[in-house]
This record gives sequence, structure tokens and C-alpha cells, in this order.
Amino acid sequence: MTGVNIKNLLEISLVAGQEILAVYKQDIEVETKEDNSPLTEADQRSHQAIMKGLQSHPNLPVLSEEGRNISYQERKDWNEFFLVDPLDGTKEFIKKNGEFTVNIAVIKDKYPILGVIYAPVLDTFYFGKEDLGAFKLENASKKEIMDEKDLLVKSIALPQKNDSSKVNVVASRSHMSAETEEFINELRKKREVDVVSAGSSLKFCLVAEGKADYYPRYAPTMEWDTGAGQAIVEASGGKVTRYEDKERFYYNRENLKNGWFLAER
Repeated sequence: MTGVNIKNLLEISLVAGQEILAVYKQDIEVETKEDNSPLTEADQRSHQAIMKGLQSHPNLPVLSEEGRNISYQERKDWNEFFLVDPLDGTKEFIKKNGEFTVNIAVIKDKYPILGVIYAPVLDTFYFGKEDLGAFKLENASKKEIMDEKDLLVKSIALPQKNDSSKVNVVASRSHMSAETEEFINELRKKREVDVVSAGSSLKFCLVAEGKADYYPRYAPTMEWDTGAGQAIVEASGGKVTRYEDKERFYYNRENLKNGWFLAER
């Protein structure tokens, strides 16, 4: 992997989070993108902060939600790149419920090998890397981190032990589909099920933590919505598979819209 340092991604995420919170504290003005999804000043300010920070890795191109107009012809031969969602959970941001995140992943040969997710309101930084594991750093902006080794020492290894006898399912706060409800009802025929709602990529984090056994997403997402979360879930020992063929979720497709998937422990 092209020398990507997780401490550096933490610093970039914290700066992006500060930009988002500066807007969060004001009256939020919302524009509408071509696909009818919401866009705020916070999305754009976070994108600019991340792009500036990632200049320290000039060898890796960046595919970001707010810079999505890169043709497939240009990116089809990328074997390694950053996949970025500067503000995942814009709807949660607008509702001011705190459940939104900054997502940065490294995709190599179509699969995520490193992912970081920062939740600015929770001040929690999740990260996972192939062959390293998954971790959570609480009070991230208040911790003095010397280097990547120090980051690991001050973080909590995931998953944490979960003694629940119930099956825990995390579902989207804003996008619950009939198929997701059917999946939950099938589980209920065998076990007692608890359903937790959460916004943004925090659903992946709950699976990585061991607080959720399943995250079914039977509704559309985009590649930047899932790359970092998948990296963290897989680094924690979980998996993310496509609904139609149960194959591992992969990236940098011609059409950046994701099919349905299931994240599970």
C-alpha cells in the first residue's frame, strides 16, 4: 500500500469535522443536487479540507462525492485510490441529530484495504486496516497522538465483547425499505431481535463494534457511502456481501451506484 498513515487520516478527518461543525452551529442552508440529494456548505467545506490534506499523498488519485465527475475512462485503470465521502448522512446533519460522519477509504484492486470514519458530534474516530484490525478512538480531538503506534495504544480494539442473547440489527434511520423489514421478520422467526436505527456510516461502525450482528441495506447507496465502513467491518472480522450473489462488495465500477448489500458479524 502506498504509505498511507492512519494518524495523518485522523488529522485530516479532525479538520474536516471542524469545518462541518462550524456550519452545524448555524442555520443550515440546503441546496439540491442533480439526483435530488441535499447539499450544504458543510459538504463543500469538508471536501476542500480533505482534498487539501490528501495532497500529502500525491501518488493516489481521489474519488469524492463532491468531486464525482471523473469519467470511467479516466479512473478504470486506477489500481489504488482514495474514496471519500466528506459528509455522510447529510439528512441527519440537517436534522441536527449528530449522526453524520466523515469517510475516507483506500481502495486497492477494487477492494477496501483501509478505512476511517469520524463522527464530529460524537468526537469518535473509527479505523480499520487489512492485517491490522479495527479500532475506535474516543474523544479523538482531545487526544494527543504522537504517531500511528501511539494511536493504536490509545484506541479500543474492535469488536468489543457483546453478551446479548438477542440478534441485533441496525437499520437506516432515513431509508428503511420493505425488504429490510422482511429480513428482520425472517430473523424474528428464529430468535429475539432488537432493531436499532442509526444514520450514516455509523451503522457499519456498530457492526464492527459488535453492537449489531447485521446491517441489511436493501436500498441504493453510492460507492463513497460504503468504502470506509466496509474496510472497518472487514478488519473487525465481519463481512460485506452483495445481495444478489453473496460475493464480497467491490469498487470502482462504471456505475458508482451500489446494489443491495448485507454487512454482518
